[in-house]
Amino acid sequence: MGESSQSSLLLRKQLSELNKNPVEGFSAGLIDDVDIYKWEVLIIGPPETLYEGGFFKAHLFFPKEYPLRPPKMKFITEIWHPNIDKNGDVCISILHEPGDDKWGYEKASERWLPVHTVETILISVISMLADPNDESPANVDAAKEWRENFPEFKKKVAKCIRRSQEE
Repeated sequence: MGESSQSSLLLRKQLSELNKNPVEGFSAGLIDDVDIYKWEVLIIGPPETLYEGGFFKAHLFFPKEYPLRPPKMKFITEIWHPNIDKNGDVCISILHEPGDDKWGYEKASERWLPVHTVETILISVISMLADPNDESPANVDAAKEWRENFPEFKKKVAKCIRRSQEE
């Protein structure tokens, strides 16, 4: 059995688990039924956070070497957040390649580990929405605004939420 069939079996298993036992806060499915490596997720803005009420669509792209290597995650819905760059790419430790961080910011244990699943990834992303890490921002402008001009930051987030509800 090749690597790709291993990874596709694992992804199918995770997909059917999520369909059987949905997790609060998000839903997940395939972008196109024939490709198990491309997922679409809908993240519901977590209650009692700035993102409450938002419906944020994102795509997960899994490498054939999954679960040895992490997927990439990209928000399709516009979202203003220190850890999501302007193209929608999500930048959090658990999606970084495994091993030590050459910049020394992250411990290997915070980075990608093969035990992570779609569920643990999305739970991390939801907690990141609730609690941004402005120390290693992907969107420097959002991080600066989060620190220095919170009312303006909140306004931009509110605009993203309104847009997300219209889509």
